Amino acid sequence: MAVELCLLLLLFCGSTISEVQPIYKPPPGTLDFGFVPSKTYDTGAYHEPGAIGILFKVVHAFLYLVQPNTFPQDLIRKLAQQQFGNTQGDYQKAIYYEIGFIVSAALGLLFILLLPLVGLCFCMCRCCDNCGGEMHQRQKKNADCQRSCFATFLFVASLIISVGVLCAYAANQHLTNQVRGAKKLVNSNFKDLKIFLNDTPAQIDYLVNQYNTTKDKALSDLNNVGPVLGTRVQEQLGKEVRPALDAALTMAGAIRETKEALENVSVSVEVLQEGTERLHANLTDVKMHLSNTLNDSACNAAQAASTCNIIRNSLAQLNINANFSGLPGVSLQLAKINDVLKIDLSSLVQKGYAAFNDTPDLVVNQTRNILSDIRSVLESIGSNITTFTRALPVQKILADLMVHLTQSEAYVQDYFPLVEQYDFYRWLGCLILCCMLVLILVFYYLGLLCGTCGYDKHASPTTRGCISNTGGNFLMAGVGFSFLFSWVLMIVVVLTFVTGGNVEKLVCEPFEDKNLFKVLDTPYLLNKHWKNYLAGIIFKNPNVNLTFEKVYSDCKENKGIYTSLHLEYLFNINELLNISMYTEDVALKIEHIQINLSKIILLDEIGKENLLNFSSSGIDGIDFSAYLTEINKSVTKVDLLSFANDLEARADQLPKGALENALKGHANNIRVIHNQQVVPLEQAMSTLNQSIRLLKRTSSELMVKVKNVISAVNAAQDLINNNASQVIVQETKKYMDTIIGYFEQYTEWVKESISMEVAACKPIANVIDTAVDIFLCSYIADSVNTFWFGLGGSSMFLIPAIIFAVKLSKYYRRMDTEDVYDDTENGNNGYHKEHLYGIHNPVFTSSVEQW
Repeated sequence: MAVELCLLLLLFCGSTISEVQPIYKPPPGTLDFGFVPSKTYDTGAYHEPGAIGILFKVVHAFLYLVQPNTFPQDLIRKLAQQQFGNTQGDYQKAIYYEIGFIVSAALGLLFILLLPLVGLCFCMCRCCDNCGGEMHQRQKKNADCQRSCFATFLFVASLIISVGVLCAYAANQHLTNQVRGAKKLVNSNFKDLKIFLNDTPAQIDYLVNQYNTTKDKALSDLNNVGPVLGTRVQEQLGKEVRPALDAALTMAGAIRETKEALENVSVSVEVLQEGTERLHANLTDVKMHLSNTLNDSACNAAQAASTCNIIRNSLAQLNINANFSGLPGVSLQLAKINDVLKIDLSSLVQKGYAAFNDTPDLVVNQTRNILSDIRSVLESIGSNITTFTRALPVQKILADLMVHLTQSEAYVQDYFPLVEQYDFYRWLGCLILCCMLVLILVFYYLGLLCGTCGYDKHASPTTRGCISNTGGNFLMAGVGFSFLFSWVLMIVVVLTFVTGGNVEKLVCEPFEDKNLFKVLDTPYLLNKHWKNYLAGIIFKNPNVNLTFEKVYSDCKENKGIYTSLHLEYLFNINELLNISMYTEDVALKIEHIQINLSKIILLDEIGKENLLNFSSSGIDGIDFSAYLTEINKSVTKVDLLSFANDLEARADQLPKGALENALKGHANNIRVIHNQQVVPLEQAMSTLNQSIRLLKRTSSELMVKVKNVISAVNAAQDLINNNASQVIVQETKKYMDTIIGYFEQYTEWVKESISMEVAACKPIANVIDTAVDIFLCSYIADSVNTFWFGLGGSSMFLIPAIIFAVKLSKYYRRMDTEDVYDDTENGNNGYHKEHLYGIHNPVFTSSVEQW
């Protein structure tokens, strides 16, 4: 990468470089290489002319009217190749393109030749008392109207000339101001170039040093090979291992639940058998006592007989309903389950989990030697990159460029005062030209002022006042200076118009729309042996497609010099950053990683035999239907609480006495039996119901379930013992791709940085813009074009000003003779000498007053 930067500096050692390089921000999840160091540059290749920019736009519009034709690329190419004029059509095309300038220049030359000649003839004519030289004014009825019109037209012409003078002066001053300010821009360019030269080595070192980021990340993953590679292998194997172990662990829990359920069944059945026997005895006693009470004579009474009969008939309901004495026992199954539980299956499964979870540690222990070799390879790669970079003569080239830059800056600093001095001479000459017009304007304005203020409409032409006569003399003086200066002004206008106009049309406008670059990119234009001139200079290979337009456009977009100049033809960065060069050794080392996981035992034979013993424990032989039949029955045939409440209600229907009290006492006894005996039996039946149903679910296809668990464990164990190598190879490949991916990120970042951040060439485009667009076009061409536009406009309006001034002076100057009109009775009209009538004329002389 340093070679490209060196070539850049050699090719553009005189160019100024500015702009801040773009900030690189890596996307989430990638290595963060930080920001390539860059400095802030001061130079800005943009010029804002300010208020005078309006005049520049007006001049551009005028030039478009004069020259609306498109840029003549073919003619320029032929002219550059010295083939212009080989065909007759070339001259016709050139004349057609320049017709606007030719016609305008011809009119200017005609102005230069004719106006002094006309002035000479006019002077001689007036000396002969012709062309208004005779000091006599004929009286006309519309004399006042003519005088007013001439004065107005002259004033308007003078105003237009004044505007032109102001435009020319503003353009002249604008150019001087820009030349004075150019020193700051030049110094800024040199300053930015020095910053660039000093900053380039730091950028190169930063790119090289960021290899450490890649190396450190790779080493970090290698140091954590257990969590990284081991975890990946574990995750792949875990897709089958973990479900198998989970199923075995679930079966171990089912064994414990089965034991608890069997114990609950055994205890519940015993409780129910004893409770139902006791309940049966108590209910029998209650029935006997009730029967004795109902046999009392009180029940024979008419009011109690029916009630007693009803109660007597319901005594048969006081009996138990469920019979638990005939249910089969589960002691045999419980004994077998206890034998199964003598082996802790859960502990065996947990050992399998622990062994499988030790996979990362196994990977670490079995890859120690290979990891040390990979670290050595990474260190050697970093050393090679550093050695190669230091072998490049970057510092020497930069030092030489700094010397040339310092010399160039000293040369500019020495000659810049001379430039300012010559610009002062130019400014002074342009100011003198403006002062010529100002002198003419002064005479015209003074003539209008004195003539207008001193004019007396009651005075005759021969008796006009001194102020009015002075105004007329000022006007004629302005006419005389107009003839003297106008041709000089027009010579300057024509020269600057032809030069500045063609610079604008042939350089500035085609530069703005890049047609100028297209001409420069014409094959065999600048060198008849080279197809592409720029490629011939840089690569000594003119067949490389490298054009001025493409380089300028790329630099305008702030791309790197390596991309803009296609420096891969000199130094292919892809070969240096070929990922295979750096990763081949690393890949070979990683591919030799071999991991043996045969030591992992998920479930030993004891655990599998334990599962088989559980499946043959006999719980599937329990008569669940017999249990569920009795469980679904109620404890007693009738709800004892309802029976007691009904008995008490019927006792209330009997007459008050011993019978009523006895029946209520029996009702309370029945309630006590229900609370103390029936409720516990119902709870025991609920526990029995849950346990029986759990055992039924567990026993359903128990042998199949156990065999499935054992098969899953065997399959997972077989995967570890026989097929784990494939998984390890697959995950090792992914792990290698991760490590290699760090190098790919580094190389891609280096390529991106070289393309966009290192020596970003927008400053090169700024230099061209500064030289052509700002200095030549904005500073010089626009100012010169505005100067001739104002000066030329003022010069052209000198012609009508001369005419109106000559006409108007006749009305302001004192005449030698005048027309006199006598009364009608005298019968004498017209022209006369005033002294014949005895009228004193103090200004009458024998000679004609000259202007």
